[in-house]
Amino acid sequence: MTSNFKKHFKPNFLLAYPVMLSQLGHVMVGVADSMMVGQLGREPLGAVSFGNSIFVVFMVFGIGISAAITPLTAKADGQGRPGKIIQLLKNGLWMCIISGLLLFILLYICTFFLGVFNQPTEVEQLAIPYTRIVGASLIPFMVFQALRQFAEGLSRTRDAMMVAVGMNLLNILLNYLLIFGNWGFPALGLEGAALATLISRIMMALSMVVLMYYKAPYKHYARRLSDKNLSRNMTIRLSSLGIPIGIQYIFEVSAFSLAAIMAGWLGTVQLAAHQIAINLASVTYMMASGISAASTIRVGNQLGKKDYNTMREAAMTSFTMGILFMGCTALLFILLRHWFPVLYIDDLNVQQLAASLLIIAAVFQISDGIQVVGLGVLRGMADVKIPTIITMIAYWFMGLPVAYLLGFTFNLGAHGIWIGLFIGLTTAAVLLYLRFKRISGQYGS
Repeated sequence: MTSNFKKHFKPNFLLAYPVMLSQLGHVMVGVADSMMVGQLGREPLGAVSFGNSIFVVFMVFGIGISAAITPLTAKADGQGRPGKIIQLLKNGLWMCIISGLLLFILLYICTFFLGVFNQPTEVEQLAIPYTRIVGASLIPFMVFQALRQFAEGLSRTRDAMMVAVGMNLLNILLNYLLIFGNWGFPALGLEGAALATLISRIMMALSMVVLMYYKAPYKHYARRLSDKNLSRNMTIRLSSLGIPIGIQYIFEVSAFSLAAIMAGWLGTVQLAAHQIAINLASVTYMMASGISAASTIRVGNQLGKKDYNTMREAAMTSFTMGILFMGCTALLFILLRHWFPVLYIDDLNVQQLAASLLIIAAVFQISDGIQVVGLGVLRGMADVKIPTIITMIAYWFMGLPVAYLLGFTFNLGAHGIWIGLFIGLTTAAVLLYLRFKRISGQYGS
């Protein structure tokens, strides 16, 4: 195992770290919004938590749809089929554009019904315009995702990283200008944060389009898009893979979104503390998802080459990397649990509760790492249906019921909700790893 880890660590890491930073760029948009809006008070911070908990369900479904492009491109690249790669790019791009438009329309409609979640009135009223403006960013975001997943399928992960990091810095600058009204700009508060996100994601999409047309090896495929017509069979193949992946994300993320809504039932202090802790946990999760994405590329590529032994070794190395990385983040959460909340808000009650929630977050880091890598490995094998059922069982039949039972029946409040999340993540980790062992054993050496 040690020799296999050494052999596969470097290629896995070289693929993973740009994706980790790129994924971190996505989540840091929300982190930057939360940190800077937190300076306005607990109600605006609660509104960001509530709005993002709704928005993220739509965003991750879109990410899931686009994720189908990567393993199919990696497999076609491994088989040496450039014509199929061009077809994947064209069909995948159009699928993502249409999906982004539909997701925005659905999210906008949902904003008329936010009252059904029974959040504090001031939080709900602040969240409505914020969510609508951020929702519009789904359209350029899906364009970026299509091109990013295509690039990653070609084992080119650094370019999307550079774009994501650069646009995250732009988002922070725009937050500074538009939330607080610096340098002569209007002070728009929450709506300023939403506009900053929208503008930065438009620029992110445009940057990837420019890369596709002017940088090798993308331009070889992008400039030949007219050579291929849209293929019904290819669209069906992408959809049959992408929709289950999107549903996987929905089951997990919606569980965390409902946990935020439950926290809102407890009051603004609990909701603000939950937002801080979940914000930090989402940072580590998204970075671990970079390892997951690398495992999808390695597994899909080796599957295309029919090198099944290397495929299994690369997958096991990814699991080990996920455990080691998340173990380190768990230690950071414990050691810095009193310092992190201070970065968000100066409310002592919120800080103390957030610090205690970070202890629970530290406990479930390992489980989170195993389950996210497990999904990535299985995705590389085009195994998405059973993992979708596993995520539904883990989060909706285990995690959420336990969260509600402990949080409200046993009156453990926010701590009970977070223990429920731990149960869900651990169930998913165990079942997904067992699924990998069974599926990988079916391939010959």
